[in-house]
Amino acid sequence: MLVFTQRCQPVSFQLRMSTPVSYRTAAAARARRPRGADDPPQRIVIQYPAPVVDGGAYPVKRVVGDTVAVSVDVFRDGHDLLRAVVKYRPPESRRWRETELRRIDEHLGGVRWAASFAVDRPGRWLYAFEAWSDRFGTWRDELQRKVAARQHDLAGELSEGVLLLREAVDRARTKRDIDLLEQALEKLEDVDANEAERHRAALSEDVYEAIRREQSRDDAATLEPLALEVDRVRARFSTWYELFPRSWGGLKGVEAQLPRLAELGFDVVYLPPIHPIGHTNRKGADNAPTAAPGDPGSPYAIGDEHGGHEAIHPELGTIDDLRSLTKAASELGIDIALDLAINCSADHPWLKEHPEWFNHRPDGTIKYAENPPKRYIDIYNVNFDSPAWRELWDALRAIVLHWVDCGVKAFRVDNPHTKPTPFWAWLIEQVHAVDRDVIFLAEAFTRRAVMRHLAKVGFTQSYTYFTWKNARWELVEYVSELAYSGEQEYFRPNFFTNTPDILHAYLQHGGRPAFEARLVLAGTLSPSYGIYSGFESIENVPAHEGSEEYLHSEKYELKARALDGELLPMVAALNRARRQNPALQELSNVTFLQTENEALIAYAKQTAGNTLLTIVNLDPHHVQEGLTIVPAQLGLAPVFTVRDLLGDELFEWRIGRNYVRLEPGMRQAHLLRVMRPDELVDPTGPDPDVVSVD
Repeated sequence: MLVFTQRCQPVSFQLRMSTPVSYRTAAAARARRPRGADDPPQRIVIQYPAPVVDGGAYPVKRVVGDTVAVSVDVFRDGHDLLRAVVKYRPPESRRWRETELRRIDEHLGGVRWAASFAVDRPGRWLYAFEAWSDRFGTWRDELQRKVAARQHDLAGELSEGVLLLREAVDRARTKRDIDLLEQALEKLEDVDANEAERHRAALSEDVYEAIRREQSRDDAATLEPLALEVDRVRARFSTWYELFPRSWGGLKGVEAQLPRLAELGFDVVYLPPIHPIGHTNRKGADNAPTAAPGDPGSPYAIGDEHGGHEAIHPELGTIDDLRSLTKAASELGIDIALDLAINCSADHPWLKEHPEWFNHRPDGTIKYAENPPKRYIDIYNVNFDSPAWRELWDALRAIVLHWVDCGVKAFRVDNPHTKPTPFWAWLIEQVHAVDRDVIFLAEAFTRRAVMRHLAKVGFTQSYTYFTWKNARWELVEYVSELAYSGEQEYFRPNFFTNTPDILHAYLQHGGRPAFEARLVLAGTLSPSYGIYSGFESIENVPAHEGSEEYLHSEKYELKARALDGELLPMVAALNRARRQNPALQELSNVTFLQTENEALIAYAKQTAGNTLLTIVNLDPHHVQEGLTIVPAQLGLAPVFTVRDLLGDELFEWRIGRNYVRLEPGMRQAHLLRVMRPDELVDPTGPDPDVVSVD
């Protein structure tokens, strides 16, 4: 039986699946006078909006505080001037705001317009584009050119201006604008007035601005609204530490580690499943098919007589212990993340209470989970094609909301690509209706299209192929795709250096230098990254040659863990640099630099007033040296001073070629912040502590 707190009882099932076009059918922003059946066809064209995901089928993603840059093609036949705006609406608001679009390629005769607006709260925003003919501006432009050409007898043109000004007076809202427009109208209507004075009144910038404030949009064209999903900042920028609570003294033991984890710069602590573990077919040490007495089993074999996904393993603590953990973490600025693994042991209560949720063979047996040649004899998968799928969905939602009620702010979802994506779209929407801050991290090492689709339907972050990208060309190619291919609009990578399942050969054979290289790459290339405990202690022994599994894996046995790894000072320095430098909190601001040595990778990251240069020796066995070329387009001074945030030395660098030497065991990477002149002791000359590397 499922057990929940009073605040988190299962709610009745109301299926409201998010379809890819659900927000595309929302009412578009209309012109003030809707076009009727007798109106002429629309002559203004609006097309190719950006940013957009799959033509608007899925929302673009941003975080609170972002400035959203938008652009669109706007044009019409003829020579009439146009005006255009981007209209945007915050969540739970009926009022549209708008910002004027400006031509960005007017000198080339182009049709691209752009603007930006800020998003200040999480939730589903809408934005749309609207354009209309600037009748007064067109008339004013033609008059201006005729006056400049010294043409005379412009009475007819001025009579047209009189009509336009009369309309403008009727629409004006402030006394100041009304007075200004009436004075201009009086001047234009005075046929006895000096012609030059009438021209000046018609061409007045103040008059034009007053008209623009309340301009007629009779022929306005609009695009249907596009969706913008805005999350809290941690959705994009986060630092994860994964640990098994049973190796730290349970939930209370984890709570005791929180101050140190916060000091090290981690803001998400991720716990693999904390639920009761089944007895039937329990795995033994090193994934042995039979457990020895005392073997704890894999925490992914969920469920026994104490409960299932809604329960906590009695040896780890209680619900009150979890609430205490999440409260203490929140006070330190840390989120607690739980593993959402939809696996059931043979002892899970659902096997008896809801046999209809499982796929039975003709002989009555239930097929255990497997991915040949891997066999997971200790777990069963639920059947999402069950006739009782609605009840199954409802139960899973209730479980997630139960943990949200306990203060859990993030879920690492185990193998979401093996479950229906409509379920995830629905579940994430349902959870966000209760707590919009909850983060969902997809652990889907699968085909790229599937990983992208999971991000589109709602996953906040995603594991990536970073673990398997170790050569310079692989990293440049992969990060460039993540940052600039269009994926950056919806796919947020999380570069985990290792996981309980993945110990890459690079780490197995590279020793500490390999760990240093991967740490710096993960923490500087991606705004979000994570490590699994043991990484800081250089744990790198595989189960056997050619395997990515750990020998004596923590998945199957207890360990005595402590935050005493030799790499922790470097971890702390890196995380401090990430927090202090906004350039490291973005993805699509990376510029890869030439190194003239394939064993060295170098890149710059920039935001306003903040530039970081990172150079990493990808060879963990040999000294590598070469030239890092800083291009002029970075906008730096010809000669500038940098501080290495991993070692606190100062160096003098310059635009062009800079010599670098990185020796494993001594220094595996540079993380250089470009110093402002006011930060130096003597901005007029070289600092005596500056070490030249030229």
